Amino acid sequence: MSSTSENVDNRLSMMPEDILSRILSLMPTKFAVRTSVLSKRWRYTWTSVTNLDFDYTRYLRSNEKIIKKYVDGNEENFIKFVDRALKFCRTSHVKLFRLHVSNYHHAIGSSVSNWIDSAVRLNVRELDICVIQYELPLSVFTCNTLTSLRLELSACDFGGWEFPSTIYLPCLKTLDIVGCNNPQAIHGCCPVLESLSLEVSCNDKQDFVLNIPTLKWLKLNCRSGSSNGNSKIMLRVPKLEYLFVDGVLCSFFEMEDVSSLVGASIACWHSKFDFLWADILNKLRGVQNLSIENFQFTSPLPIFPNMKQLELTGTWRHGQITQFLESCPELKILIIDFVDWRDFKKQKPEKSMLIPACMLTNLTTIKFSKCDGDTCDMKFLEYMLWNAQVLKTVTVFAQENLLIEQDPCFCAQVLKIPRASPHCEIRFRTRKLPPPQEFEYDDSDEAEAFY
Repeated sequence: MSSTSENVDNRLSMMPEDILSRILSLMPTKFAVRTSVLSKRWRYTWTSVTNLDFDYTRYLRSNEKIIKKYVDGNEENFIKFVDRALKFCRTSHVKLFRLHVSNYHHAIGSSVSNWIDSAVRLNVRELDICVIQYELPLSVFTCNTLTSLRLELSACDFGGWEFPSTIYLPCLKTLDIVGCNNPQAIHGCCPVLESLSLEVSCNDKQDFVLNIPTLKWLKLNCRSGSSNGNSKIMLRVPKLEYLFVDGVLCSFFEMEDVSSLVGASIACWHSKFDFLWADILNKLRGVQNLSIENFQFTSPLPIFPNMKQLELTGTWRHGQITQFLESCPELKILIIDFVDWRDFKKQKPEKSMLIPACMLTNLTTIKFSKCDGDTCDMKFLEYMLWNAQVLKTVTVFAQENLLIEQDPCFCAQVLKIPRASPHCEIRFRTRKLPPPQEFEYDDSDEAEAFY
């Protein structure tokens, strides 16, 4: 070992035990355990970690997407590793227990309940469970120390799972559930719940009612069921501050007293009926911040009198953008992904049609997050720079080759566009795509690390 490595090891070894435990708690448990072979001083340091993170999955990262793959053949080693890690764990209060298993293994499945029971006995505060399992031990649903719970369970036959009849989580503030058939079972069982993420299956036989007075943040993933557009999602959440809706828009929304709602994000990739878009936008007209995916709409938009920030993700045409701008008279910040302005006819400011009010008095910031430098992008930038009279900052995010290698004139062309605002500054930022990376489960040293 080099002298430099020895010095680093000595400095780490001289740190207090609680500091070392905090450092090791920040990494997956399999890596924390491997430090036990460094020296006698490190042999049992990992046993005081407050986070236990067990992952039996493999991921392939391609550009901006993460694809989950399965790992087979090492089940016995994984089971031994988790069993021993829990056996040697010395902490009396576990902050986080995370267990992710991406495929069904009978041997692992029979051990999951025991592992979770052990975590509950260690007064766990945060549980993150992602397994292929029909049910979990009852101790999960009556744990007095849990403040955060994430459950993603799926059965071997691709059916859903259900909450048991007995649930009471007095300290739970964050709940994220996937694949549950009876999410409404949580009513009255989580008296301090503030954040909730769940799936909703729409059907005409029964409305979905959510009545949680303490809730501040809500994410709904709407799944298309047997609804013909007559079903309702009824939200009785008087303290709600942020609403996120994605999936398939297939139900009307009824919201009682949403005066506290500040922001919303609508990322539905499909709607069974066009009138459902108008319905949900009308319910959200009082928000200050709105993020919305591209969608086809024919009905007039409501006026958003309090809107300060608007984020349009996906690809947007000229008419769609100006329609939103006209509906947000107080808009200050516009964030947009892609634009399709092939149908836009360039006009000088003095000959242009009616300019949205926000562009005359309030719009100060534009972020163009995925600029490709084509004709459509230039049309969009020309329109905004020509007409936004109080604009202060326009930030253009483009790929590095566009800004430097492929077309060094792009920046110059943008900077030459006349600006209605004398105080407008144009900034260019590089948008880089992450390179493909592969991460896979490796248990080659885990079983031996305990000896």
